Amino acid sequence: MIPFRNPSEIRGRLELSAATHALLVGAPPELEAMLILQGEDAGSTGFVAEPMQAVATDALRSVKDHFDFILLWREDRVGSHAVLEAARKRLLPGGRLWVATAMKKVQGPRVPGAHRLNLEDLKKAFAKDGLSYDREVRLSAWHTAYRFVLPDSTSGSGSEAPRGR
Repeated sequence: MIPFRNPSEIRGRLELSAATHALLVGAPPELEAMLILQGEDAGSTGFVAEPMQAVATDALRSVKDHFDFILLWREDRVGSHAVLEAARKRLLPGGRLWVATAMKKVQGPRVPGAHRLNLEDLKKAFAKDGLSYDREVRLSAWHTAYRFVLPDSTSGSGSEAPRGR
């Protein structure tokens, strides 16, 4: 069991209320249930207008729709390039791609620290597609989500320091 932060706090920091078509990829069942159930309970209060779709990481290639919000849960560096590319292809222009990873110097996640995906890996993977790192959000004591957007969809010139936490 992953000790997640408050569901409302996570939804707010991820700016999930602005999403009209959301996709969760490989998210742990607790996080998936927390985000989907709270979104359904929100009803007409401005949360996700369309239901969230959740898929396992290995089923991502079968998803044909495009989304303005994607949360990809990925701890392991092994095989991550193909998964990151598949997620990027499903992102609508102006959308936000969040990648949640386990932090390097914590114990608890299944994947050993040396094999964990980190921010530098993500920056390198998305640089050729023009996606830039914009901000980060702590999801649990062990996990951080990093947001990537196209430069024209960020507020400001892109020279600002990343916000969040």
